[in-house]
Amino acid sequence: MRIDILTLFPGMFENVLGESILKIAREKNLLDVFLHDIRAYTDNKHGKVDDKPFGGGPGMVMRCQPVVDAVEAVSALDPEPGRLIFLTPEGRKFCQPVAVELAREKRLILVCGRYEGFDERIFEILQPERLSVGDFILTGGEIPAMLVTDAVTRLLPGVLGSEESLDHESFNENLLDYPQYTQPAEFRGLPVPEILRSGNHKLVDEWRAQQSLIRTRDYRPDLLSPSGDEFP
Repeated sequence: MRIDILTLFPGMFENVLGESILKIAREKNLLDVFLHDIRAYTDNKHGKVDDKPFGGGPGMVMRCQPVVDAVEAVSALDPEPGRLIFLTPEGRKFCQPVAVELAREKRLILVCGRYEGFDERIFEILQPERLSVGDFILTGGEIPAMLVTDAVTRLLPGVLGSEESLDHESFNENLLDYPQYTQPAEFRGLPVPEILRSGNHKLVDEWRAQQSLIRTRDYRPDLLSPSGDEFP
């Protein structure tokens, strides 16, 4: 997969892309990430990318020219047109099913907003998809772009050491993951549930399924269907 990220702060991504799963995916040539500085596409010598909003109000708004020119230039760098996504609060909410959907793409183009957002004409011209990582305010779209890149990358075939691990994660089938334990068998008087040490895989699977339901009910009941699930 190829991911192009357009941002005013490309330096924010260096450490993230150089560690853990993202680093492994790039070393395996399963992921190519290209960072593009939107300021490089401005038509003025001062690199100005924002201006005051018409009608007044606080803050600044990202100008049409540098953003549109940057997107058009970056889009033309590869024959694969890619899926153009702007990280913005008014977008569709990002979740695991959306990550799975995006992981099927050959190329993503992620555009990071700043300040009070984009001039609306940018959307009218480029017709991008809008994506939001949640109902809260961040200083820019860089962290959301990192989040999307990480969530999508780990779904690419061959990235994780064990593909089976993808089948046992939170939000699969709209449920949270079951509790996990490792050595020692007892720590500060708290033992690992006996059933996990029983060697009976059928009982372990049943226990884990039950615990996933209980956890979802207790911590994220909004994930359950309106019809409800029966709990023990």
